[in-house]
Amino acid sequence: MTSAPLAGGTVTLADDLTLTRVGYGAMQLAGPHVFGPPADRAEAVAVLRTVVELGITHIDTSDFYGPFVTNEIIREALHPYPADLHLVTKVGSLRDAEGGWPQARSRDQLRKAVHDNLGRLGLDVLDVVNLRVGGFDRPTPGSLAEPFTALAELQQEGLIRHLGVSTVDTDQIVEARSIAPVVTVQNFYNIANREDDALIDTLAAEGIAYVPYFPLGGFTPLQSDTLGEVAAELGASPMAVALAWLLQRSPNILLIPGTSSVAHLRENVAGAALVLPTSAVARLDAIGG
Repeated sequence: MTSAPLAGGTVTLADDLTLTRVGYGAMQLAGPHVFGPPADRAEAVAVLRTVVELGITHIDTSDFYGPFVTNEIIREALHPYPADLHLVTKVGSLRDAEGGWPQARSRDQLRKAVHDNLGRLGLDVLDVVNLRVGGFDRPTPGSLAEPFTALAELQQEGLIRHLGVSTVDTDQIVEARSIAPVVTVQNFYNIANREDDALIDTLAAEGIAYVPYFPLGGFTPLQSDTLGEVAAELGASPMAVALAWLLQRSPNILLIPGTSSVAHLRENVAGAALVLPTSAVARLDAIGG
């Protein structure tokens, strides 16, 4: 049984792709620094099953989380998957023995990554594959034609339904769209990091989803006196206000806050349902100004 309708409702990006605007980012299901196994695998499984119970149909993952750990736990917890659940993965990086994130964007590496995601998730086709292009939190200028064409070929082979891009600039999005349709853009963005404001509006007009990663600040939680003051006035947590602000920022924004705790997951979902008054939004907008 699912709970009441999720905040923000759903967004339909293609005939076969309708996502809840409140999704779940699975990165934190791996161990510290997204490396190795979780301290409590049973809790990780419980988190994923609660995701489905809450009516979320959008889980963001990658085979390089762990590496491999997150996808293996998703399969353990949820396979066979509900018909309306969509798993969105990303390729373009690996994990080295030291926990680094080296690029892996050659044609052969991308082909292997797609097959590895398919195998570990137990799927015949991936709903959405995002090509990671830039660094940790900023785009790296340059052509993405070669790797994105490789993914487009895998799409034509029937292994991928839809394509997206991650950590990219406007020129790279334009280039990607000249090769194949793009349904999602996943970039670093939150209430305090607003470099993509104009891009979000452009994508909204084109019907392309914008998925901010690190919506709550990432490994360093958001810190803002204004955010704290507004939260106190509304009787909510700063994190709830930050999530609600994102949902109200633009109708094409999809959230993927991550957590390894069932209680925290429920808090995130409840927090996103907060309706911010216009006066609060104006004050919050100024944080990133």
